[in-house]
Amino acid sequence: MARNDYLFTSESVSEGHPDKICDMISDAVVDEFLTQNPDARVACETLTTTNLIVLAGEVRGDVPRDRIEAIARETVKKIGYEQEGFHHANAEVIIRLHAQSVDIAQGVDASGNKDVGAGDQGIMFGYACRETDVLMPAPLIYAHRILKAMSDARHAGQAPEFGPDAKSQVTLHYVNGKPVKATSIVVSTQHRDGLSQADVRKLVRPYVESVLPKGWMCPEDEFYVNPTGKFVIGGPDGDAGLTGRKIIVDTYGGAAPHGGGAFSGKDPTKVDRSAAYAARHMAKNIVAAELADRCTIQLAYAIGVSKPLAIYVDLHGTGRVDEARLEKAIAEVADFTPRGIRDRLNLARPIYARTASYGHFGRAPEADGGFSWEKTDLVDALKAALS
Repeated sequence: MARNDYLFTSESVSEGHPDKICDMISDAVVDEFLTQNPDARVACETLTTTNLIVLAGEVRGDVPRDRIEAIARETVKKIGYEQEGFHHANAEVIIRLHAQSVDIAQGVDASGNKDVGAGDQGIMFGYACRETDVLMPAPLIYAHRILKAMSDARHAGQAPEFGPDAKSQVTLHYVNGKPVKATSIVVSTQHRDGLSQADVRKLVRPYVESVLPKGWMCPEDEFYVNPTGKFVIGGPDGDAGLTGRKIIVDTYGGAAPHGGGAFSGKDPTKVDRSAAYAARHMAKNIVAAELADRCTIQLAYAIGVSKPLAIYVDLHGTGRVDEARLEKAIAEVADFTPRGIRDRLNLARPIYARTASYGHFGRAPEADGGFSWEKTDLVDALKAALS
């Protein structure tokens, strides 16, 4: 039986967090390869530390090394790093990208009667719920929005005291399974030297209060801002970063399962990314169609095999249709092969750098096709398949 009265917590990190810098660089590289060739293959991992950026992985495409280095520097500059320990112009950039393995390529590429295969084995999850207007878990969405509001103000010159590196954490109280208020808020933000903890607390408060619903602010003694007292040294100078270390921030904040793989740095033949987008797309449409209040979808794949090995649906006791019927219906409504996902969501385009911070899900679909998996365009088809 589901619990009705409980606390649940999710966290977010800003685009200046060391791991997110890496995600953004890796996805900017993916975008560049896809700009040159929609059929490019990319698996790019990035590491950052004090004035060092390392890119490694496998690719198939023709992007010059000097262009890749420029992309890394441009990304760091856009984030806002011009610090002694990490500077877009002064950091050393090491590139170790090599050609994609022919053994992997032969499993993925279409040939003869063989369709495009999955780029790896694995399980992928999609989730949706009614807690927010974007059908996402509330603690995560508020954690994202706090940092995004602070980041927007920093970039606009309205909050020059903030540095690029920041983290947030939101704990909400659920009553009868629904969030009703915050019980604690944590915000740690890099800041200009010379500010006291009280100064930073005063600067942060308006962004938190503007994001939370009216009356939801936590008690004063549960509002934690820079709990260590000082956060001047930040970014890769304070802690090394790696691509793919913030996968729960990227997805559902712990409210739903996550498969084995990260998203950033991967082209859409990698089902770690594309199938997770497809699962979210379907789960969101199921909830939008009022077939359930919560929905988790699992997809399973084998490397080189086109069709998913299994489709699983869990409506968490909130469903208005039988889950077994729904599993059959969604297979009729959507093609979950790698090619089917790529074509339906139009994924072979440079739309990925923007996904790397503040969540891959719960974002507004964009005019150029970005965040296409957030559309609720399958509602009618689902209802028809179930009628």
